[in-house]
Amino acid sequence: MSVSYEVHNGVAWLTIDRPEARNSLNKAVRDGLFDGVRTFNADDGAKVLVLTGNGDKAFCAGGDLKEMSSEGLQVPPVDFVPQFGRNITVDKPTIAAVNGAALAGGFLLAQTCDLCVASTTAVFGITEVRVGRGSPWAAPLPLMIPRRVAIELALTGAPLSAQRAYEIGFVNQLAEPADLRQAAQSLAEQIAANAPLSVAAGKATATLTAEYPLSEAFERAESLWHDVYLSADAQEGMRAFEEKRHPVWKGR
Repeated sequence: MSVSYEVHNGVAWLTIDRPEARNSLNKAVRDGLFDGVRTFNADDGAKVLVLTGNGDKAFCAGGDLKEMSSEGLQVPPVDFVPQFGRNITVDKPTIAAVNGAALAGGFLLAQTCDLCVASTTAVFGITEVRVGRGSPWAAPLPLMIPRRVAIELALTGAPLSAQRAYEIGFVNQLAEPADLRQAAQSLAEQIAANAPLSVAAGKATATLTAEYPLSEAFERAESLWHDVYLSADAQEGMRAFEEKRHPVWKGR
């Protein structure tokens, strides 16, 4: 099996399991990722998704160039690899746990997640320029990191260190390689413990100014949060605070 799915304490782990090929994206992996995300979407017991790769060398080295060459691939279809919010909807939070090289399509996967925890040995690169391929997936990158850094990555193909990615805000947390899984699990559990309606609305709110003028973003945010304020969970949260206990969320 090229991709595995397992849930630990409300956190789903979707793992690319092709370390002998640096977890590159052949058809089996791509199909497995789509299937895994659909499983997560339908899994009420999974509150947060963590995407990672097996081994400590590569999170994902991008497309399988041997397979792509043998098939004569020219323009990849939009659904070539999962891009959350573009070709597959994921309302619950997602975290990339980057355990090594995240290159080309691997960088894409890290970019598409809401948050990123990276090993100190991780590197990120838009390496398509080195093999004459394209990186349209990087269009949102200047919204996440400084524009000139994004341009440098796209034009040079040179790797970005985990430390530098952390300094410019692409990576949320750094961890030593042996601690990466626990760091991602802890961050995911922190999110999973919160009110699910508030988490979903918070995720949706964070992207509004990337798509709409500020005045419209405010209006859409008010609409997003309206039902959250009116939810039973909103009353439960205040009541639990008053009673000095942990809230019991119902998601409604």
